[in-house]
Amino acid sequence: MATEKTEAWLSDRVTYIKGLKTATEQQKLIVVLYEKQNPTAQEQKKLTVLVRAEKAAVKANEARQRASALINAEKRAEAQAERKARNHELYNAAGLLIMAGLVDTKTGKPLMDKATLLGALMSLGKVPQEDNRWQGWKTTGNEMLAKESELVKR
Repeated sequence: MATEKTEAWLSDRVTYIKGLKTATEQQKLIVVLYEKQNPTAQEQKKLTVLVRAEKAAVKANEARQRASALINAEKRAEAQAERKARNHELYNAAGLLIMAGLVDTKTGKPLMDKATLLGALMSLGKVPQEDNRWQGWKTTGNEMLAKESELVKR
């Protein structure tokens, strides 16, 4: 081979290829030609071409890995943002329970038996949307939210 750097790379690569469970035909040929004692000019030329191809394959594989890592990082960031938004909404829902006087602000524990609170909320969930009580609840809720908003502004 031409340079010490290329020779060192090739030596390391041959060791790597030998450790593979399944090597490609091209990789197997690199090992055979590398280990040949007195290669002919034609065999040396083949080895040079195969080494270039192997280096290109390594670079392409590294580029695929970097691209995959980038995509995975974006997916993780997106999932984290979704979790953060979901958690924010859950905290807001807990805040509504606190405003309604159903949950203690300091401990975060319900001010009544958990089963009773759950049963009441389940009953509320069964009230049809067409029921007139929803409009009254909405009016009361809007008033409370407006009062809370005024307190926050001060």
